[in-house]
Amino acid sequence: MSDTTQTRRPRRDARENRAGILAAAHVALAHDPRASVDAIARQAGLSRRALYGHFDDRDALVSELVAQGADRFNAVATAIDDADARVALARLAAALWNEAAHVQVLAAIALDEAHLEETATALAPLRRTVVRIVREGQEADVLRTDVAAPTLARLVEETARTVITRIDASSPDARTLAVRAVLSIAGLSWRQAEALLDTHPEILADSGTASA
Repeated sequence: MSDTTQTRRPRRDARENRAGILAAAHVALAHDPRASVDAIARQAGLSRRALYGHFDDRDALVSELVAQGADRFNAVATAIDDADARVALARLAAALWNEAAHVQVLAAIALDEAHLEETATALAPLRRTVVRIVREGQEADVLRTDVAAPTLARLVEETARTVITRIDASSPDARTLAVRAVLSIAGLSWRQAEALLDTHPEILADSGTASA
């Protein structure tokens, strides 16, 4: 075996072990948001010492999970390109809910006060997308204009955060409620939101972000 092969294999093994720890953390934290490092290590089939060989502490592990989730959310945002800001906002809300609903406990951890600052930083691309959509909607006079775009975008963000952390993802109406809540804070009446979603039924379909 060459020296190059010997060098590459430990690195590959280290990456695989790290990925396994993160996957185990997903499972353990979804079962118990307060899961300890020992519980996560057991889930990964490793010793506590082995886990610490990859992560300094539990916070570092959770931070890595937050970063992974943020990457997925930011990727969702890049797929939203509807010309109508109302449709774009509804589609974004639905797509983000689809992502968050699969890992709702972890999403709640990322959005709690202890991790909110790092989550906000990691989600900067998504937040810029929300501000852009809101600003375009205000300029087109289809979203409320009584507050500045950055403020309205923050209200939309806080509404989405509340829905993700408080609504039972298993409820059949959860996705619809999430989208309607975002549209409501953005300035649409419940009748306007209903009409919009009736016109664009694909928004609430499971297919995610495909534009009409």
